[in-house]
Amino acid sequence: MNKQIIVLVLSMLLTSPVFAAGTHYEMRVDGLACPFCAYGIEKKLKALDGSSDISVDLNKGLVMVNMAEGQTLTEEQMKKLFNDSGFTYRSMKTAPLEK
Repeated sequence: MNKQIIVLVLSMLLTSPVFAAGTHYEMRVDGLACPFCAYGIEKKLKALDGSSDISVDLNKGLVMVNMAEGQTLTEEQMKKLFNDSGFTYRSMKTAPLEK
């Protein structure tokens, strides 16, 4: 009986998704027109502690970045970053990263 309980508990732990691995951010930005624009934004985001997997979709005007657990981006921080770079920040969506 104890072996069955242990097997059940282990199988539940191994098959359940694990969250709290960080956060995925998706920002809508106007004015991104060329690869040089994308490179400049990527460079600024890479300088932030905990950032990774930065990508820019010029056609959709989206900037995506993953942040490590415990690191966050704020609306005000992103408004300043994009506006200082000559772009217009519109909005931000967040989603937890799965491990």
